[in-house]
Amino acid sequence: QVQLVEAGGGLVQAGGSLRLSCAASGRTSSSYFMGWFRQGPGKEREFVAAISRSGFSTDYADSVKGRFTISRDNAKNTVYLQMNSLKPEDTAVYYCAADVRYGSSWYGQNPPLDYWGQGTQVTVSS
Repeated sequence: QVQLVEAGGGLVQAGGSLRLSCAASGRTSSSYFMGWFRQGPGKEREFVAAISRSGFSTDYADSVKGRFTISRDNAKNTVYLQMNSLKPEDTAVYYCAADVRYGSSWYGQNPPLDYWGQGTQVTVSS
């Protein structure tokens, strides 16, 4: 079992930055692929970014490439999402997730991953 707790959301103006964190407890997070997802108002949950167990490989949704950076510190059991050049369309609840498998299911709507955090709200004003 893994428990995930996100932090770092808030209100920011367009063009600003936020850094989200996801603290994992329970079974060591280094056993899992980790990712960030978001769900905007009236939308399905969607993939944002993912990182491999070692942290050497990452993947991003096209909409955030070049603006967001995912990283992890396995010693601290924490995953981060640095978000720069934020846009109003980035407004959403951001969720951290973990799974022992990584594949195409991560890219679909409402992906069936093993573990989810409770989410943190990010609001970008224009």
